[in-house]
Amino acid sequence: MNQRSFSEVMERFVNIQFDETFDIVVAIANGGVVPAGIINQRLNANFQTIKINLRDPDQKPKYDEPKLLAPIDFDFKGKKILLVDDRIKTGSTIKMAKELLKEAALIKTFAVNGNADYALFDENCFRFPWIIK
Repeated sequence: MNQRSFSEVMERFVNIQFDETFDIVVAIANGGVVPAGIINQRLNANFQTIKINLRDPDQKPKYDEPKLLAPIDFDFKGKKILLVDDRIKTGSTIKMAKELLKEAALIKTFAVNGNADYALFDENCFRFPWIIK
């Protein structure tokens, strides 16, 4: 698996431009927590998490389909949401999250790597520089 340097990834975080303003940055936990935290330093929005899991730490499918592991415990109805994950491969986790949050006024997606409304990269998988093991 390829590696991107921390400074290369951070430079893209600094330079990405958002066309909307968001009420809430929602991280898909666990992978989206670090990138959502970095983005929220710029956006200074309400920060929440939604715990959905599909893959293990080695990116192998853990379940047949994404699973919601904890209830959503924040008000999102009528809000503008930036939904953040580390990578979008199949899109199934993002699709599930969007369905769960469908009463929001707007949902835009962000991925460090993958096909999203906003993405830093869209290429073969690479190891994120903040992953320790």
